[in-house]
Amino acid sequence: MRAMCFAVAALAAVLLAGMAPGAQQRAKHVVLVACDGWGAYSVRKADPATIPNIRALMGKGAWTLKDRSVLPSSSAINWASMFMGVPTELHGYTQWNSQKPEIKPNLLNEHGIAPTIFSELRRQRPEARIDVVAEWGGIGHLIDRQAVDSYFLVPGKYEETPNAIVDEAVRLITEKKPTLLAVCIDQLDHVGHAQGHDTPAYYKKLAQIDGYVGRILKAIDEAGMAQDTVVILTADHGGVKKGHGGKSLAEMEIPFILAGPAIKPVGEFEAAMMQYDCAAVIADLLGVEPPAGWRGRAYPQLLR
Repeated sequence: MRAMCFAVAALAAVLLAGMAPGAQQRAKHVVLVACDGWGAYSVRKADPATIPNIRALMGKGAWTLKDRSVLPSSSAINWASMFMGVPTELHGYTQWNSQKPEIKPNLLNEHGIAPTIFSELRRQRPEARIDVVAEWGGIGHLIDRQAVDSYFLVPGKYEETPNAIVDEAVRLITEKKPTLLAVCIDQLDHVGHAQGHDTPAYYKKLAQIDGYVGRILKAIDEAGMAQDTVVILTADHGGVKKGHGGKSLAEMEIPFILAGPAIKPVGEFEAAMMQYDCAAVIADLLGVEPPAGWRGRAYPQLLR
C-alpha cells in the first residue's frame, strides 16, 4: 500500500513537472557509512596501518578532506543537511538535538518535512529497498521514517554492544541487498566528547570503525553486489578538544570518500564541497531526480 501511494505521488509529480520519470541510474546500490564526529584531519594523522579499509577505498575511488559541514557544526543540523540536500536555513533544524524544524522548511514533502534522499528515492522508485541503521536516536527524526523499509536503532547502550550496528548492516546487505543503506555510527563522537578529539582514544576508535568498514565491504562482496555498489564514507562534523559546534576547520572539515565501479579512481579531488552535496551525489548515483529546492551538487566529473 505504501509503495502504491508513493508511486501515484511520483507519477503525479512527473506529469505536473512535464518531465520523463527518473534520471540515469549509475549504481544499483549505495551504502552510506557516516560517522558522527569524524574530523577530516584524522585521516592524514592516523597511522595508515590502522585504517587499511578506509585507505583502500581512497586508493580505488575519489575523495576530499575538505568537505564542509553547515553551521552550526552540530549533529542534527548536519545529519539533516546530509539527508535533505539543503543548508540549515532551508531545512530549519537549528539545534544539535532538533527533533523538528525550528524554522519552517522552504519545501515540504507529503509527510510535512523537507524532502530527504530517502523520501525522494521512495517516491520516484517505489520498488527500492531502503534501510537505515543508527546508534543515535536523533537520526530517527531526520530520515522520514515513513519512507524507509526498516529503521534499526541499536538498543540499549551501544558502548556495551559496539558491534551491533555493523552486525545489522551486514545482515541487511546479506539478506535484503538494499538499494540504499545508511549506517550512522555515533561511537567516534562519543569518544570525542568523553576523552577528546585527536587523542589516542579517538584514533583507537577510528581503527575499530575501519574494521566495521572492512566487514561491510566483505558483506557486499559475498552478497554479489560489488559490481553494482558505490560505498560512501563521510561524517556530520568534526571536533576540537571535547566539543564541536563552532567555526574552526577542525570542527567543520569532514571526509567524503566514495568508491565503486561507477566512480573514477581520481584520488583526491578539488571542490568546494558542502554537507548538503551528499544527498545530491546519492540521488545522481541511483537515478533520482533531485527536488528543485535542493542546493546540493552531484559532481558528475567523478563518475564513469
